Amino acid sequence: MKVLITGSSGFIGAAVTRAVIAKGDEVRVLVRPNSNLRNLGGLPVETVQGDLQDPPSLKKAVAGCQGVYHVAAHYALWDKNPKTFYQVNVEGTTQLFRAAEDAGVERIVYTSTIGAIGLPADGGLGREELFPSEAQLSGDYKRSKFLAEQEVLKMAQQGLPVVIVNPTAPIGERDIKPTPTGQIIVDFMNGRMFAYIETGMNLIDVEDVAMGHVRAMERGRIGERYILGNKNLMFREICQMLSRLTGVRAPRIRLPWRLILPLAHMNTWMANLVTHKTPRIPLEGVRMAKYRMHYDCTKALKELDLPQTPVETALKKAIEWFRQNQYV
Repeated sequence: MKVLITGSSGFIGAAVTRAVIAKGDEVRVLVRPNSNLRNLGGLPVETVQGDLQDPPSLKKAVAGCQGVYHVAAHYALWDKNPKTFYQVNVEGTTQLFRAAEDAGVERIVYTSTIGAIGLPADGGLGREELFPSEAQLSGDYKRSKFLAEQEVLKMAQQGLPVVIVNPTAPIGERDIKPTPTGQIIVDFMNGRMFAYIETGMNLIDVEDVAMGHVRAMERGRIGERYILGNKNLMFREICQMLSRLTGVRAPRIRLPWRLILPLAHMNTWMANLVTHKTPRIPLEGVRMAKYRMHYDCTKALKELDLPQTPVETALKKAIEWFRQNQYV
């Protein structure tokens, strides 16, 4: 089977690319001219240059492919131009899928986000049948990915052969940017975490996320969403794990969420109007911390046989990779 993978140079995309190659499929990757291709070094892939905002390049990229893994997204907690989130995540996704449909692609796996999964108002675990409230859609990244997913679901109802996966917070090797979760690990290892806001997260090994994509391609049900996650943890527990694995002391000061929110507003205001650099205290991240982001992953376990590597093992891999690559 010949497949196109977008976002292959990124954290999840690189893991998906390796998993698809290991499966034996022929892989073509869509990369932008300025992409950092470090994660693709030495891999047997066909490279096509293009952009999600360039429809002719998308038609070229999908030509002759039977499958598409659409992993690419504009993933950030802040951007000096918020419209970019919608241009890439919403418009780019619909343009790619129209091109795939025109090319007769037989199967698509779309990488959404856990932010498009709703959390119960009275607490409890998020599940695939729940959609987020307006309050839970904090920030342009989440809103754009939610809107994109809604468009994908409509296209599935109209016959597009697409399966949706919603990864939680992946950790592991090759987090080159790093992602917000990876940045937490890097900050912890460098002794920059003096206090914390208590919140809930679900962590999963990025290689398990990749295998979830492969199995969604093989056996996922068209038009269905699958949460790709593993262990629900409180942030305090994550810090304690990191402390055991690194020898760095875990922060003991717990800051109230409401105390940090005004600082995040001020920091984001400065970024928007003065520094034009990513805020040190991103408003979206602080707003997300209000919710205990715990999820029920039963559907992916049953239908996709989603692997469940111990979270501590995944953290060890991430720590070692960050050390070897001089992030510490």
